[in-house]
Amino acid sequence: MPYPGSRPLRAHETILSRALIAGAAALALGLVTAPSHAEPASEPPEATMPSPRGPTIPPYPEGATGDADVMLAILVRSDGKVTEARVIEGPEPFASAAAAAASSWEFEPARRNGKPISARIRFLVSFRAPAPVPETPAPPAETSPAPATTPAAPAPTAPPAKPPAPKAIEVRVQGEHQAPTTRTMSRVEVRQLPGAFGDPFRAIEAMPGVTPIASGVPYFFVRGAPPGNVGYFLDGIRVPLLFHVAAGPSVIHPGLVDRVDLYPGGFPSRYGRFTGGIVAGTVREPENRLHGEGNIRLFDAGAMVEAPFANGRGAALVAGRYAYPELVLKLASPGVELGYWDYQARIHYDLTPSDRISVFAFGSHDYLAQIDEDDGEKEVVVAGQFHRIDFRYDRKLGNRGKLRHAITLGYDESEARGGENAGKTWLLGSRTELTLRPSDLVTVRAGADAYVERFKIDIEEDDDDAPSPNDLALLRQLTSRDDFTAAVWADAVIRPLPALELVPGVRSDIFTSDGVAKATFDPRLASRLEVGKRFTIVGAFGVSHQPPSFLGAAPGLQIGGLQGGVQTGLLSSAGVEMTLPLDITATVTGFRGAFFNLSDPIGNRPPATELGYARQAELRGTGSTYGMELYLRRSLSKRLGGFLSYTLSRSLRHIGNQTFESAYDRRHVMNLAASYDLGRNWKIGGRIVFYTGSPMILDYRVRRRDLGLPDEPDEGPDLPDTPEDHAQREELRKLLANYVQSLNLPDRLPAFFRLDVRLEKRWTFPNGRWLSFTVEVLNATAGKEVTQYECSFQDGCAPEEIGPLVIPSIGVEGGF
Repeated sequence: MPYPGSRPLRAHETILSRALIAGAAALALGLVTAPSHAEPASEPPEATMPSPRGPTIPPYPEGATGDADVMLAILVRSDGKVTEARVIEGPEPFASAAAAAASSWEFEPARRNGKPISARIRFLVSFRAPAPVPETPAPPAETSPAPATTPAAPAPTAPPAKPPAPKAIEVRVQGEHQAPTTRTMSRVEVRQLPGAFGDPFRAIEAMPGVTPIASGVPYFFVRGAPPGNVGYFLDGIRVPLLFHVAAGPSVIHPGLVDRVDLYPGGFPSRYGRFTGGIVAGTVREPENRLHGEGNIRLFDAGAMVEAPFANGRGAALVAGRYAYPELVLKLASPGVELGYWDYQARIHYDLTPSDRISVFAFGSHDYLAQIDEDDGEKEVVVAGQFHRIDFRYDRKLGNRGKLRHAITLGYDESEARGGENAGKTWLLGSRTELTLRPSDLVTVRAGADAYVERFKIDIEEDDDDAPSPNDLALLRQLTSRDDFTAAVWADAVIRPLPALELVPGVRSDIFTSDGVAKATFDPRLASRLEVGKRFTIVGAFGVSHQPPSFLGAAPGLQIGGLQGGVQTGLLSSAGVEMTLPLDITATVTGFRGAFFNLSDPIGNRPPATELGYARQAELRGTGSTYGMELYLRRSLSKRLGGFLSYTLSRSLRHIGNQTFESAYDRRHVMNLAASYDLGRNWKIGGRIVFYTGSPMILDYRVRRRDLGLPDEPDEGPDLPDTPEDHAQREELRKLLANYVQSLNLPDRLPAFFRLDVRLEKRWTFPNGRWLSFTVEVLNATAGKEVTQYECSFQDGCAPEEIGPLVIPSIGVEGGF
């Protein structure tokens, strides 16, 4: 995806040049403080955790060696049955064995005030290698007969001791699980997802409701909302950039990620300032043990290590990744230079059993340059970086809740077109989050945040060309300025009945930019109703607001001044979740969305026009989307697991008196994945990706000869463009568009199909150590994708393809 003002690249140029990363806190705000020795207003409800009624140790897996621990997240219903089991952490084949066995366990259910309730708990399962059977020594060749004796009565044997039940930890009442309509995939599962390269954030593209811009490019439309309207968060911190340049991995080391949640609509009140979906990553809790992991691949390497200190009261973690893609690029794209790196660091210290202070820092850097094949001249297409440091104070409020205060510092920087477009941002922010459980029926969550951002942006030409209409639009939108945003929010998880959960919420934001201010009000409601043991009805509705948005998250380059006003999104959905035999879960969801005052530089492209991204960003209109999603899933951590994700949708745009399909309206999007354990720690998997083509996208090429000018000479000065040249080009584009309308072109681009494959061999060793060898290929079928048709007066219109984008990965990873 181009950066602001970047020129369109030609069909012969590599996908790595086309798929660029597009992308971008307050006064300390302490709204809630808890006294260190506050007395509870009333006696807390008596609560007990689930306890096993019988054995919970699965059989030792065949072909496995050594000891291992597996952490499960299980749902224990009020009748004591286990209906869900998700692997949080643990090596194979132990993880699959533990998850498969969990459905046969029975528990004494959790209780509040003596009443059985459903609860989610983390449950540790320990596997110990069976002791070798001692060999019976052979009798001597010649023995003298033993004297006959009267056999003594056998001594009574004590019954075998019952193995101790694994320790259950972190009990959570069901009302506190993820919000209704949330799509979640843990890292353990993502490791088995072909084409994701073990990156939890890459799994987003496989979830229902997500429409890719192009194969392998990590920018998406979520239920009709454009990439610039999708928000990214990591542990509550807004992330300006989620993926590295081109088709790179996410900017967070996967070993640090516990899970990734996708909120396609009706998201919790704590999330705001985006009218599309929310992608929220949760990092792993600190561990009081020395552990780590690392990997080496063809194009990058990464590592993570965490160590405790102060007798376990604190822990420090460092992680990072560095790319060296020169070898791959020399073979695939010799005219491209690419590089990236990222880092993460975390340290925490427990002042008391209830008070913790911590610092979490992370950042990334990207670089992409294009080298001219003739003269070897290098042009920096894009270079960018961002950094965040989050200072936190966390307090446990007994068994009533928790409190967090945090202050965030940030710095963003990026440039495009060889430095012509450059932006820097300094950020200072504060947020407070409070969770309270006043009773066993209600959990209240509330918070506030505020951010100050200072933008310094330069949009200029490094030659004598007169600015084009698109350049002038960029100058109007990307301005140096100071922005201030603040919000207060609250919601409640209410369970009036054991089977019913209601989550009403509200949020209010204030946006100020370049002297313009706007306040908004966002009501939201989500619900979950259990119908019997196998069916759950879920629904969500929410209003959200957002400032004007550009192509996506560009560090330091964001639209200012609230030009055209804030955007408004109304998102609603309803569906049913079903538990099917063979541990399969199914979800069918219908959704409807409406966007007002929508700013969408990609989708807001009226037919037979080519205005450029900046001018299209100035267009404001209404968007509407509706569709149906199907999600069938059997955990990928099982011996045979997989999922089917299918979205049927339609996305429209209404600008002035024109109604047309969004430029990236794909009617059908499907992901079909499967993973199978071959035994002896060999695992193979595959994923099919299929989607129909978007509406016809035309790129109008107007050459110098069309202006009555000679072609640019091979030698001599490059004559600058004049305002008259730009005006002539505009008129010629209109004539070319009229000419193209007379051609018999298809209404949509061709459909696309790709196959991803993955093969892994894993070795496990005592004390939780492991090593694996992985071969993975994205787009093993080497499919090409048509992204648009290129049209000119001389050549008519012809499809423009990218690819084949084939990303092979051969690597070794391990951990301890």
